[in-house]
Amino acid sequence: MPVSLHVSTALSSASRLFPALVLACLMGACFTGPAFGKDREDDSSASNATPNIYLDLRTSYATVPAGALPVGFSSPALLTALQSLALAGGGTLPTNVSLPSRQSLAVDLPLTVDVTDTVSLYAGVSGTTTYGPAQGWSQFDVTSWNVGFQADLYSQNGGSIPTITWQSTITQAIPNGPTGTTTFNNILEFDYAFDADATRGMLAGFQDTRVEVATALARIHPNIIGYVGGYYQWPSNWKFTGRVGVQHFGGAQLLNFAQIQSFTQPILRLDLDRMDDNDNRQFGVTAQIIWMPKPSYQLTLRTPLYFVRN
Repeated sequence: MPVSLHVSTALSSASRLFPALVLACLMGACFTGPAFGKDREDDSSASNATPNIYLDLRTSYATVPAGALPVGFSSPALLTALQSLALAGGGTLPTNVSLPSRQSLAVDLPLTVDVTDTVSLYAGVSGTTTYGPAQGWSQFDVTSWNVGFQADLYSQNGGSIPTITWQSTITQAIPNGPTGTTTFNNILEFDYAFDADATRGMLAGFQDTRVEVATALARIHPNIIGYVGGYYQWPSNWKFTGRVGVQHFGGAQLLNFAQIQSFTQPILRLDLDRMDDNDNRQFGVTAQIIWMPKPSYQLTLRTPLYFVRN
């Protein structure tokens, strides 16, 4: 058996086991957080030990120019849905015709548990509807699940070394048929705060996105982003964050379609969030522009639905 088939089989097995493991961690965090809190003598400390539990509802709209795949700081649902549309050929495209321009509306619903101030676990499903010139808007369906975590590997805490944060997400297309995709996304970010309350600071980071396609007839090469940025939070708890960087996409071969060319282009992301006094997000909006080399636009609204909030 070819090596590529061994790798594909291993990735498929891992993708089936990973959501179960993360969901077990989520359930464990929900029950063990309050239990640890009860062991504390201080009632206020016990309350703070209870993890935040919420649906991190994200609604995204994106446009993608002809002959391109959506990459960048994309939501899992958008990336998976438009990959699937590309692999399916948009429904009506003949052989060797470039992909048309597309639009997508997606809803991500990851159940998130902030186990501590520095560790979060999440798992959920995403639904999308996509638009192509030939077939119009598709039916809104659940198109993927995703699981992952975010953790501070090091906290600045007023020191001179920046906070180091690692985030990993795996996204699996639904259904996972012959052209199904599994996406692995990893982000390493450095956050240097200028004050003890971390209301203003600088950012630098690196994102690596890799897509495995179930069929050996299609291949999507890695996408890498390097970026810098900064943030400022006003006393009213509105927080603005900006990131600008350079993205390199290695290109793709999609079944019998013409190859999608690689590119190295700039990327811009702007975030405006409304926080509470404990730095929990109440509302957020994200605007993103990706040059591929023609611009692709994405707008995301974040409206967390809290079950437990400290």
